[in-house]
Amino acid sequence: MLTATHLTRAFESRVAVDDVTFEVRAGEVFGLLGPNGAGKTTTLRMLGGLIPASTGEVQIRGVQMNRQTAESLRRRIGFLTETPGLWDHLSVEENLSIYGRLFGISNVEGAVADSLRRFDLWSRRNDRAALLSKGMKQKLALARALQHDPEIVLLDEPTANLDPETARGVRDMLFDLRRRGRAVVVSTHNLDEIERLADRIALVSTKLIAIGEPALLRRQIFGRRFRIRLLGTPATMELVSVAERAGARDVRIEEDGFSMLVDVPETAPAIVRALVEHGAEVREAFDDQPPLEEVYLKLLSATA
Repeated sequence: MLTATHLTRAFESRVAVDDVTFEVRAGEVFGLLGPNGAGKTTTLRMLGGLIPASTGEVQIRGVQMNRQTAESLRRRIGFLTETPGLWDHLSVEENLSIYGRLFGISNVEGAVADSLRRFDLWSRRNDRAALLSKGMKQKLALARALQHDPEIVLLDEPTANLDPETARGVRDMLFDLRRRGRAVVVSTHNLDEIERLADRIALVSTKLIAIGEPALLRRQIFGRRFRIRLLGTPATMELVSVAERAGARDVRIEEDGFSMLVDVPETAPAIVRALVEHGAEVREAFDDQPPLEEVYLKLLSATA
């Protein structure tokens, strides 16, 4: 649905984004990760048609974003920027109404009322935006970005300043957007959150470093590690040999059991069975998945 091809953006002598290519599918939440200054916000702004690429192109359903098409294509995009720029001297309701008219919503009053209730802003509808807390402003900005029901949603730190309950509501909203076939791009520093949300992630540091499903990237970096915890039975070199003969590699003795590489998932039950047959008391066995943060840092360190 949304395609970035060889996107590059330079600001005078500084290259902010360098030859980045990826595609975001309909019904997908796509995470855009990277350190400060990595070009994430610049990439989002190019995807949303707010700034042009120095070279490369953006396409929406095969239509290239350019001066002639930008206005019509932007109507298909909902964009939450890092600094959303609300009209502080207007009320919450007026902020939504004006935005709705700009996007040509046929029933502006109905759309505004729905947004106010959906984002729990109804009781604050007559308050000036300047009087809202940071979290309430973020909710208003989200409501504004989504009220024209866009097919492409670009979100820059969508849960920033939100309390846990509201942040969970935003995550539920993103799952609903995915279910309805929208293409969603989320830029964030919250790695735990993006791992729960994203179908695929892209790591950028000016250039595209890696792209793929979080679990796939984890296996590419660390392999498929399997943990077995024992109850009472000590972890011994004899049991290490048993696990290796059953198909494990790089078996490591740990405080309460073993960690090992298992190339074929179907091998894991055979390893457990072999250990039990040799007297091991297995308390639990599970895939040992390092947090996404470790994958992120490992990939970044490889480019340093």
